Amino acid sequence: MKEQNNFWAANLKFLRNRKKITQDDLAAALQFTRTKLKALETGATRNPLLEDLVLISDFFKIDMDTFVRLDLSRLGELHLRELEAGDMNYVTGKKMRILATTITPDNKEQVEMVAHSVQAGYTAGFADPDYISSLPVFHMPQLPADRKFRMFPVKGESMLPVPEGAYVIVEYIQDWSALKDGTPCVVITKNEGIVFKVVYNRMQQNGLLHLVSLNPLFKPYDLPVREVLEMWKYHSYWTNTDLSPQSDMDAILQALGKLDAKVDQLVNTHTPG
Repeated sequence: MKEQNNFWAANLKFLRNRKKITQDDLAAALQFTRTKLKALETGATRNPLLEDLVLISDFFKIDMDTFVRLDLSRLGELHLRELEAGDMNYVTGKKMRILATTITPDNKEQVEMVAHSVQAGYTAGFADPDYISSLPVFHMPQLPADRKFRMFPVKGESMLPVPEGAYVIVEYIQDWSALKDGTPCVVITKNEGIVFKVVYNRMQQNGLLHLVSLNPLFKPYDLPVREVLEMWKYHSYWTNTDLSPQSDMDAILQALGKLDAKVDQLVNTHTPG
């Protein structure tokens, strides 16, 4: 277990205070001594017994893996209640495992194009097979046959060198929790529509995605993962002037490197000597 991902002791104290339970009362309910409970809360007990962890997890009705890996103090009351009810969908993305798609008569995946004119309806119709089947489709044999791809238009200049007006070809992400930091993605959101950003995964820490533009003129921001409907990983893009797909991943990685360098420079500039 990585130390930086272990929120067990802090979560125990947070949940006890949230329920307004004294250490004496909680210790009695768990049949612990107060000294033992205090050692657990303060982190003095480095390797708690598994049966103790299970007992505490059951008492607070919070999944044990969540108890260890997620900083519960960063969540709102509504989502704490969802966790207590056993709902981990907004953290893992498992709610989105069923994907509406289209196939050719010989059962090969097609690539649907979500044009500018239908983008507004996508957030409502993304799970509707009838809506998806109404989109223009392409069969691209050069794409891996065992993955699902879709095309979305790029708006604005926040993700240069991918130009405005291009269509990004993206791969469906089934398990959001496995998303690696610094992955360019199309993110389908409940309230912001469709955004194309570089994503940093903060779901386990605080239930957030950190979204960054390649263009430094655009400020990064955090998005609660509960606002996400779908996520698609960047593969390549098409433009109207060039009908061949451009991976341009080297240019994107170069832009990311410059962005990281600017961040480091700002941090060093504002760090007291």
